[in-house]
Amino acid sequence: MMRFILLLSAASVALAFKNPHYASGRTTMVHLFEWKWDDIAAECERWLGPRGFGGVQVSPPNENLVIWERNRPWWERYQPMSYRLVTRSGNEAQFANMVRRCNNVGVRIYVDAIINHMTGTWRENVGTGGSTANFGQWSYPGVPYGRNDFNWPQCVIQPSDYRNNPTRVRNCELSGLKDLNQASEYVRQMIVNYMNRLIDMGVAGFRIDAAKHMWPRDLRVIYDRLRNLNTGHGFPSGARPYIFQEVIDLGGEAISRDEYTPLAAVTEFRFGMELSRAFTGGNQLRWLVNWGPQWGLLASADALTFIDNHDNQRGHGAGGNILSYKRAKQYKGAIAFMLAHPYGKPQLMSSFDFHDTEAGPPMDRSGNIISPSINSDNSCGNGWICEHRWRQIASMVVFRNHAANAAVSNWWDNGSNQIAFCRGNRGFVAFNNNNWDLNQTLQTCLPAGSYCDIISGEKSGNRCTGKTVTVGGDGRAHISIGANEFDMILAIHTGAASRL
Repeated sequence: MMRFILLLSAASVALAFKNPHYASGRTTMVHLFEWKWDDIAAECERWLGPRGFGGVQVSPPNENLVIWERNRPWWERYQPMSYRLVTRSGNEAQFANMVRRCNNVGVRIYVDAIINHMTGTWRENVGTGGSTANFGQWSYPGVPYGRNDFNWPQCVIQPSDYRNNPTRVRNCELSGLKDLNQASEYVRQMIVNYMNRLIDMGVAGFRIDAAKHMWPRDLRVIYDRLRNLNTGHGFPSGARPYIFQEVIDLGGEAISRDEYTPLAAVTEFRFGMELSRAFTGGNQLRWLVNWGPQWGLLASADALTFIDNHDNQRGHGAGGNILSYKRAKQYKGAIAFMLAHPYGKPQLMSSFDFHDTEAGPPMDRSGNIISPSINSDNSCGNGWICEHRWRQIASMVVFRNHAANAAVSNWWDNGSNQIAFCRGNRGFVAFNNNNWDLNQTLQTCLPAGSYCDIISGEKSGNRCTGKTVTVGGDGRAHISIGANEFDMILAIHTGAASRL
């Protein structure tokens, strides 16, 4: 009986960290990579809130090393100098203002938490908040950390360690980044203090960077010491922070993602790898009929899902040719499938344009981030891609919200790369990834009426700016997607009916 109670208790703790606590009716977050806090606050109010987005993952808010010798690359944000809330995204007051404004419109904030390490060794040693460090002495006065707070003896992870030495993967330095000892009570408390401070400010959870480089037993101690979410920001009493842990596991390594799912959710890198493969012709879409754990993916409740993120769109941890904004038609197809299918908790990527994979965000000569401009067609300028503003993607966020918990039903395929399915009686979606037209009369599962295809256009009043799909009394409709159309998707749902 005692063993049963302990197992039940462990299960309830893990489930507690797997709920993103979105506002009612919302299902999807977006990573506004390298955005400034003031710009995120404005985006919550003008776009994300009104369009039904559930949350934003923000770039690390703690002070990082300024690395001019590499022209301020994106990854300088992953070189912590202290836990002071000052970066080129903004200061502590701006961060707090952003969290409040986003929560006020139903959009939650999730922090990218860098708790595995501090900086590497560089010729420069001044942080975004003015803190300095003595790299040779492992001294970070801004925390403060000293030599005794890091793993010893010093070692650097070698490629072969990933295959056969989990101890070195967790106790040695990742790419020369000074490796904190999370078994130290002092280090744990510094990390917990930092994360609890953010919870008090109203954040809803955390992405745990480099989680597989830390021992699960140490992470459990840290997570259990986190406070409940702040009810003053609209969270229910007793709500635990949502935690999704970065564990790149494509198979064949000594460390498994399964070691981390008892703690909290895990980033499912295989998800984007397999969907990218399918939508670029490396696999047939018809096999997606069994999408989910049968593909070797995590259980749905354990998975934070995405096509691309800031790492794999640059070739890191990818395991294949990951789709991104650079291949827009196929990318939108993969994103639409992610949002149409109920598996996992989806995250969108919102990028800045890059050709050099190390390049930082658009900036002026002083290194200040240049804000995205918003064009009349809702797209972004000033070097920002803003995939979350693409009509096809934003519309599919609404589709997912509307489909809610409805199951996949009435799967259809043509034996290769044309597929369609219903989400209960709430929505219907079809894909054509063939080199010939899709022209079929299919079961949509929807009530009889006229529906606006949310991919080719949108509903404006009682008028549709794109294709109109007429559903008969038997739920069937003629579905057409040309091989040469701009998009390979057609999607309708009961919230986009023009006449019923």
